[in-house]
Amino acid sequence: MKEFSFVIVAGGKGTRMGGEKKQFMTLSGRELWRWSAYTAARFHDVGMREIVLVIPEGDDLTPPWHNEIPLRITHGGKERALSVLNGLNAAMCDFVLVHDAARPFADSELFLRLMNAVNDDAGVVPVLPVSDALKRIDGGNISCVDRDGLYITQTPQVFPRLKLIDAVRVNPLAKDEAEAWLASGHELKYVDGGRMNFKVTVKEDMTMARALAEREIIRTGLGWDIHSLIPGRKLILGGVAIESPLGLLGHSDADVLTHAVMDAVLGGAGLPDIGNLYPASDERYEGADSLELLRDVMKRVNAEGWNVEFVDAVITAQVPRLNRYREDILRSLGEFFPFNVKFKSGEGLDDCGRGMCMICRAVATLRRVMD
Repeated sequence: MKEFSFVIVAGGKGTRMGGEKKQFMTLSGRELWRWSAYTAARFHDVGMREIVLVIPEGDDLTPPWHNEIPLRITHGGKERALSVLNGLNAAMCDFVLVHDAARPFADSELFLRLMNAVNDDAGVVPVLPVSDALKRIDGGNISCVDRDGLYITQTPQVFPRLKLIDAVRVNPLAKDEAEAWLASGHELKYVDGGRMNFKVTVKEDMTMARALAEREIIRTGLGWDIHSLIPGRKLILGGVAIESPLGLLGHSDADVLTHAVMDAVLGGAGLPDIGNLYPASDERYEGADSLELLRDVMKRVNAEGWNVEFVDAVITAQVPRLNRYREDILRSLGEFFPFNVKFKSGEGLDDCGRGMCMICRAVATLRRVMD
């Protein structure tokens, strides 16, 4: 099986967007670069092994990433060619797809066409025939240009990685990787591109992208969990250790908050709950860290194309008092998605109100772009 690195070139300074770095602008709650990253991450089973994000020179960014495919971060240079070279050198696989971060709508079918067509000797690019009438303006004079046989080139473009490194080094002024590849005398093949796979360059492009991003599904998931409070157990909530003479009973660390959150996220994605995915009958999960299970949950939902937009949770507990831990819990779970939590007393009612257990309810909002 061919193995691929997906290099996202996101090293631009945003000059044509008024100084705002478009690659980090949000489109329906998701940074622009993440759209293609999540699409690429779907192809682990057919050879996609890593994602390399090339960020602007001097930026200090380590974005949260919870996916089966690892994310590497490297820095770009003053010119595109140097940014691409840095990405290629950070990559590990024999083949590499190089993609502009500002093309959020490259679809799954395009990825497969490219990955299937590349070989050890030939690179592959997506192209579209020019459909508009063309004119050349030179010194105030205008003339017609025959569009027959003319095509626009898109990304991602896929090549054998080591040969592409040599080609870009020798041709640093090439406008894209295909130009450098051809200038080095290598074979170049092409596949059909996609009309939706346009590049966000100016503000008007972002307006159009936001309109297209409305082609999406929004779902809500509900999570609920309960655990008994007993002496001799640690109390963990949202991955945070809580000072308490009582802890929660369970097969794992019994983190009632994280468990409810996981079920809410899984429910929104239409996936099985944690009782089915991580059963108490499985010794692998005895004493398990629930944050590690949440990381696995995020890989599962991201692999299905879902982005978690927001999670809200309520913990009902008579003891101990929890409000002083709120900021720590927000930071802990906020690594994964935008998150909020509230604490309510059991008011002396039922088992929860008598300090015998804790209950958590969570609601998650998920978004997926329709293919």
